[in-house]
Parts: sequence; C-alpha cells; structure tokens
Amino acid sequence: MIDLGDDLPPLDQPVLAWLRRTLEVSATYADPGPTGSAVRRRAAREISDLLASEFTDPAPAGVLVDEITVAGGEGPLRARRFRPAHASGPLPTMLWLHGGGWTEGTIDEILNERVCADRALRSGVQLVSLEYRLAPEHPFPAPVLDAVAALADLRAHADEWGIDIERLGVGGNSAGATIAATAALRERDAGHALHHQALEVPPAALRPFGRSMDRHRRASGMEGAEGIVEIYRAGAALADASPLDATDHRGLAPALILVAEFDPLRDGAVAYAAKLRDAGVPVVLHTGIGHVHGSPGLTARWQGARDWRDAFARQLAEAYATRVPASADPTDPSTAETLTETWRR
Repeated sequence: MIDLGDDLPPLDQPVLAWLRRTLEVSATYADPGPTGSAVRRRAAREISDLLASEFTDPAPAGVLVDEITVAGGEGPLRARRFRPAHASGPLPTMLWLHGGGWTEGTIDEILNERVCADRALRSGVQLVSLEYRLAPEHPFPAPVLDAVAALADLRAHADEWGIDIERLGVGGNSAGATIAATAALRERDAGHALHHQALEVPPAALRPFGRSMDRHRRASGMEGAEGIVEIYRAGAALADASPLDATDHRGLAPALILVAEFDPLRDGAVAYAAKLRDAGVPVVLHTGIGHVHGSPGLTARWQGARDWRDAFARQLAEAYATRVPASADPTDPSTAETLTETWRR
C-alpha cells in the first residue's frame, strides 16, 4: 500500500483510498511530457477516466445527451447538452466549463459525463458542457472569450436548443470555475444579464492567498499550482484574469460558491464570496467538510461526496426555480444543509 505520510489533514477512508489510487495510477506514467503536449493530455484523460470509473457513480437514466456546435471566440466549438428527459419546452440552462488546470480536460471525460448528467437530472437545469480552448496554445483570455461567445450563441439558438433565455447561467469546476466567474464579469460589463453563476472549488485568486494555500497543497495535489496559473495568465493583469482582483463586483449574477475544507484554494474562494456579498451580490457559500479539491467526484464510495452532490443540485434547483420530479429529488438535506451559508442583501 502506498504510504501517504503523516502530514495530511484528518480525511475519511474513502478519500484516503482515492488519494492512494491516484498516486498508484499516476506512477505508471513516468514521463507524461510537457504541459499542453498531446502525450500529457492523453495521460491525464486516461488517469481521470480510470479513477472516475472506480469512484464516481454512473450517469443516471432519464437524461437526454446530444452533441451540438456552438460559437467560440475564434470559431465553432464542440459542446454536449444534458437535458432531463422528463422536461419539455424551454428550460433554464447553465453553460458548464470543465476542470483540468486550464491546460487539460475535455467534455469527453467520464467524470464530466457522469457529473453533468447527474446534476441535470437532480436539478432540472439543462447543462451545456463546452469544449473550450486550452493553454498554453490558447491562454487567457481565449477560454473566457469562448465562454462569452458560447453564451451569446445559446441566446441566439434558444428556440432550437430549448433554452429559457431569462434563466441562462454559467458554471464551472476548478479552472472552469475561474473561466465562468470571469465570463460573468464580462457579461455584466457588456450589459448581458446572467441568471446565476455556480463556482465549484474555484481558483478565485490567481495568486497565493490565505493560509489554506500553504497548509493543504499535498492533500489536493497542488504542489506546482503557481506554474499552471502562470501558463494560463500568460502575463495578463490580475485585475483582468483573477476574479478576486477585479476592480468592481457590483451587479454580478447571484452566485453559488462551493469550497472544500482541505483545498488550498479554499481561502481565496471564501474571500471571493465575501467580496461579492459586500458588493450586494446574493451569494450561497457551501463548504464541504472533509473534502479535498477533487473529492466531490467520489459519489460511488463516499457519503460526503453524495452530500455535496445533493447540496449542489438542491441549490441549483432553488436558484433556477425548477420543478424536479420526486424520483430525481435529492435525498434528506439535513447533513449538507449545516454546511451552507446564504448571504443576502
């Protein structure tokens, strides 16, 4: 058994098992190649898919999945639409940006497929997962421009894709959450009202921020985080690329921000929630107790991940005012609800 050492925070056994398995699988890729290379991206995809097949619940029945092509910042992009099969007519819709450290990840990953389908069914919100461009070939602002262009295209094709344009929002996981938050800022500046933004374990500060950055790197596998950030930023000003450092947060879409207790990104995300609150933006901040950065995907092995899943779906359903059938309704919220703060003004 791989020794994780004795300096990790107190983690539940399923999380420890996942961390060991991650190290075990990653060790089989001795030379994954440089950041952004085809070899490295292929290795990241294979590792992600193997872990998801073992630790993430399969995609549920009752979700219609299809491929669409949407506009990007410099041309058409692939996207995948997840629509609850029980629904009819225009649906509230969230453009979803996957994780992957801005340099990796794809809508084709098993984890993305399973999570998006599950969230669409449980929340009643249609998800459109975007294959945005990746750094280093396409650093900031390219992925943000892709998200902004995709949102405009979703509005333009609302009838074709069954979108309620009055309830169109954006969301993302990890690096995708940074892209989503920055896209929300640009949409505000352009006078395009978004209904909501959902930011899951977001790198809200593209710089070291808070004690969590030093205390929880190893538990979340982020020893080299600064290097990845610089590849994405590519010299851009913090005020442009880092949501926390934007000059004005007033008038942004209401936000759901989900943070992991033992994530090095936690303090920056909590600070972003506070900054939005102080700017008069309605915010729900959910803290996953016992979680590390990637553990919300452990729904096949860990109750903590299922609590996170249910809290996320419940908050989306509330934010988008959807009607979810009893068969898809999240379970008893009592455990997760104690970890959620609602900040309103």
